[in-house]
Amino acid sequence: MAEFKEVSPNAPAGEKLLNWVDNRFPLSKMYKEHLSEYYAPKNLNWWYIFGSLSLLVLVIQIVTGIFLVMHYKPDASLNAAGIPVAFASIEYIMRDVPWGWLIRYMHSTGASLFFAVVYLHMFRGLIYGSYRKPRELVWVFGCAIFLVLMAESFMGYLLPWGQMSYWGAAVIINLFSAVPIIGPDLSLLIRGDFVIGDATLNRFYALHVIALPLVLLGLVVAHIIALHEVGSNNPDGIEIKANKDENGIPRDGVPFHPYYTVHDILGVGLFLMVFSAIIFFAPTFAGYFVKYTNFIPADPMVTPPHIPPVWYFTPFYSMLIAVTDEMKYAMKFLVVLGAALAVFKAPMSKVGKAVVVVGATVLLVLLWSIDAKFWGVVTMGGAVIILFFLPWLDRSPVSSIRYRPSWMKILYTVFVINFLLMGAVGLQPVTPFSQSITQVGTLIYFGFFLLMPWWSRLGTPKPLPARVTFKPH
Repeated sequence: MAEFKEVSPNAPAGEKLLNWVDNRFPLSKMYKEHLSEYYAPKNLNWWYIFGSLSLLVLVIQIVTGIFLVMHYKPDASLNAAGIPVAFASIEYIMRDVPWGWLIRYMHSTGASLFFAVVYLHMFRGLIYGSYRKPRELVWVFGCAIFLVLMAESFMGYLLPWGQMSYWGAAVIINLFSAVPIIGPDLSLLIRGDFVIGDATLNRFYALHVIALPLVLLGLVVAHIIALHEVGSNNPDGIEIKANKDENGIPRDGVPFHPYYTVHDILGVGLFLMVFSAIIFFAPTFAGYFVKYTNFIPADPMVTPPHIPPVWYFTPFYSMLIAVTDEMKYAMKFLVVLGAALAVFKAPMSKVGKAVVVVGATVLLVLLWSIDAKFWGVVTMGGAVIILFFLPWLDRSPVSSIRYRPSWMKILYTVFVINFLLMGAVGLQPVTPFSQSITQVGTLIYFGFFLLMPWWSRLGTPKPLPARVTFKPH
């Protein structure tokens, strides 16, 4: 049993209460470890506010979701007016529940802004090398959060039971039928029935409200614990723990509280101004945040002419539609080229080269025998999964883009523009021209990562400073 601390009988009541809590729960210890005595680099810039903003939006989504659940009914049957009960419950929230419209728009806007701040958070990690040793696990937990967030958003997209909800879910669920052998049974398992209906709605409701939020919260806690264990990265990519004073405090570090709590509070204030402006003046954001078609009740007998996903899925949706039978020829060529380079150029053992040859042969056979729809699903999923391997793909001797060769900034710029272009194209109806753009964009996206072990070692990096460079702002 731990020894209890004692305070003076004349101590203030607040100090006595805190001591009583500390003897039973490590409140002060946690405060010191994660705030007042957690030393962060003193040169963190505005790119570092998006982590705290992600946490803020997560809280907003949970709180507004709780209030929405109080009035929402996951029922796909038709009411007396011939409208699905689930859709009618959304209308009831919007029109009859006091402040229901505000809660609903906070939740829908929060979903889009969640992805916006997460994308910016991940981009900061990409340019400053926040995935490099010793932060590999921090990055892996972050990518897992992104993957679960995508699933959570997709499940929630079905719940309003409007036209775009229904048909968007139909398109995505039907993709699983392309999986060889188990595809039909897999899509049947996801739907819960032979058609999208009440069973599907209830499954997605349970996953969206209970299962996935629990997984998401667990991953967020793991992400923060892993970060505080190894310490925060900084724009210079220099480890501040390598230079400590006689008290063991990093010379280039400052306590997270109050310095960065104030920094983040200012960022939160600016974010809430944008958040409020969208809610009160453009809650649908011209159809990007809430599709206009989703204000029409779901009708299985009427298929919309165009079924685009929400904007934050469109880059990956573009990769899905990019894979055609013609694209498979390019994929076969790249498999052969990659295997040849690995065998003849890479420093590998004979066993390693044999494994590469066998693997490439198997992949070529699969590309030849399985249709393009399946490979589109693989490509879309692979675009997310490849992010997990980024810490081991980057072989540059320096972490931050500040000290890498200048031409790499152009490469990163091309990657970002390509990703944004893929997102814009994914919102439009599919045409031969747009499909050609998605095919080129898909090759650029995967080429950026798969060739990273090669291009990240090219050029001469700039010399790293002995200590972090700090410019007040």
